[in-house]
Amino acid sequence: MIELGHLTERKPPFRYAAYTRVAFSDTDAQGVVYYGRYLPYFDLARTEYHRQLGPVEVERSQFVVRASSVEYLAPARFDDLLEVFVRIARIGRTSVTYIYAAHHVTEGAGDALMVTASQTLVLIDHGTRATVPVPRRFAERVSEFEGVEL
Repeated sequence: MIELGHLTERKPPFRYAAYTRVAFSDTDAQGVVYYGRYLPYFDLARTEYHRQLGPVEVERSQFVVRASSVEYLAPARFDDLLEVFVRIARIGRTSVTYIYAAHHVTEGAGDALMVTASQTLVLIDHGTRATVPVPRRFAERVSEFEGVEL
C-alpha cells in the first residue's frame, strides 16, 4: 500500500508530513500553483496526520474549518513534488489549530519553503451544527504524538 503521509524529523517541530505532486489543473495562467489549490494540500496532510493518530471516537460530530491564514513565499509549478508538514499547535475547548509548511522537494539539492499556513477547525455536532467539546482522549493522543502538552 502507498502511504502519502510519513513520520519525519527533517523539519522540527514538525513530526509528520505528506507528499503531494502539483497537477496541471492546480496551476494558473502563469504556470504556478493557484493560491487556492494549497488548501487541498493542507487537507491531505491533515487527513494523513489523523490517520497516523488512529481512530478517536467522535460520535455524530466532525471538524470544520473556522479560519485559515496562508503566507505564500515562493511559486510551485506543474509536476513539482511538495512535502507538506503538519502539526497541531493548540487544542482549545471546541477547536484545534493546525500549522503547515509546504516545501518543494528537490533530490540532491535540498528543498525550499513555499508556503506556511495555520488553520483553526471547530468540532460540531452533525445534527445541530453547534460546537461540541474536543474529546479528552483526542487531546491526550495528540499530546503523546507531538511530545508536548496541548
